[in-house]
Amino acid sequence: MYRGFEFWIGNRYVRSRSSDNFVSLISAISILGIAIAVAVLIIVLSVVNGFDRELRERLLTMTAHGNIEAVDGELGDWAALSAKAMRNPRVRAAAPYVSGQSLLVIGERLSGVEMRGIDPAAEALVSGVESVMTEGQLDSLGGGKFNIILGVELANALQAGIGDKVTVILAQGIVTPAGIMPRTKRFTVSGLYRVGMFEYDRRLAFINIQDAQRLYRMGDAVTGVRLAVTDIYDAAAIVYEVAHEPGENVFPMHWQRRHFNFFRSIQITKSILSVILFLVVAVAAFNIVSTLVMVVKDKQSDIAILRTIGARPSSIVRIFVTQGSIIGIVGTLFGVLAGILLALNLEGIVSFFESSFGIKLLAADVYFISDLPADLHVTDVVKIALSALMMALLSTVYPAWMAARIAPAEALRYD
Repeated sequence: MYRGFEFWIGNRYVRSRSSDNFVSLISAISILGIAIAVAVLIIVLSVVNGFDRELRERLLTMTAHGNIEAVDGELGDWAALSAKAMRNPRVRAAAPYVSGQSLLVIGERLSGVEMRGIDPAAEALVSGVESVMTEGQLDSLGGGKFNIILGVELANALQAGIGDKVTVILAQGIVTPAGIMPRTKRFTVSGLYRVGMFEYDRRLAFINIQDAQRLYRMGDAVTGVRLAVTDIYDAAAIVYEVAHEPGENVFPMHWQRRHFNFFRSIQITKSILSVILFLVVAVAAFNIVSTLVMVVKDKQSDIAILRTIGARPSSIVRIFVTQGSIIGIVGTLFGVLAGILLALNLEGIVSFFESSFGIKLLAADVYFISDLPADLHVTDVVKIALSALMMALLSTVYPAWMAARIAPAEALRYD
């Protein structure tokens, strides 16, 4: 017999009409199940990839690629260290900084923050702080001006704006006849920034490095030197190469080590979600088993007639493998298309629902990132599609084998 009839019959069973509405209904349910499972898996993995990308970019905006700090907290010969770092061809820029803890006070409102003293010109070369300024300019932090730049969340908490005076209180006190009194200094707010991570927008403030040295009584010393390297994924080797030269008593740190827990948790989450959602795809794919079993039961007389007119058992197997494969292919294609479209427009969809219903899906004070990013990877889509197709194909084996074993005489006995 002509082999094309196997594909024709299998395709006909998928889109049966009239008296066979039940067959087409369960086929449609199977297709919908696979499509939903594939789409959800693509969207979820895209969101996890988006979190990884956004977290990395926003962290690097504020933390630079690497830091070299003094073991005792004060790096005196930082200029020589910076010059030595710049002689390394894999280092793009170096900038000194001073870091310390303090308390900001405006009226009755106060907040603990990390104060970071920077050289605005050098800082612009090692980080992206200048690119996230929403008001004011980074170069407003002139030496001796005692200006301060706040994150938008910190400014909102203090109800501070451009030009307002902020009192900085340090834990290092002054000994007086009345006892130890905290040291204070008034700064003027000259700028606001928003990086989109609550940890920084609420907890970090910038001042000029000279003001920070005077504030923390460090003289000409700094806390450390920040580095920008040519290859961020090789930052560890580059920073250690600079820091571990003979005679240096410093502590090196790179962005991957400083934020290891963040990225490790994202990778673990992605792995766990992948396994769980692949099981969802497997459940949807193996729904084809029940679909084909019911079709086989419903089409026993058809199978018997085909056998009596010369169809081989292998032809019966091909018919039901074809039906299951069509269900798997169509469901996977619809799922891939839906997943890609939703992943590419996810931020807009989320914004629409947030504005329509007045809700916030990601609270800034709970999550590191207040947006819901999505980063679609072609490799993820290909892996998901191939896995779904393979599971759908495997799901056809048992029902097809069961159909091939139907005895024509037994099936037609009561017809």
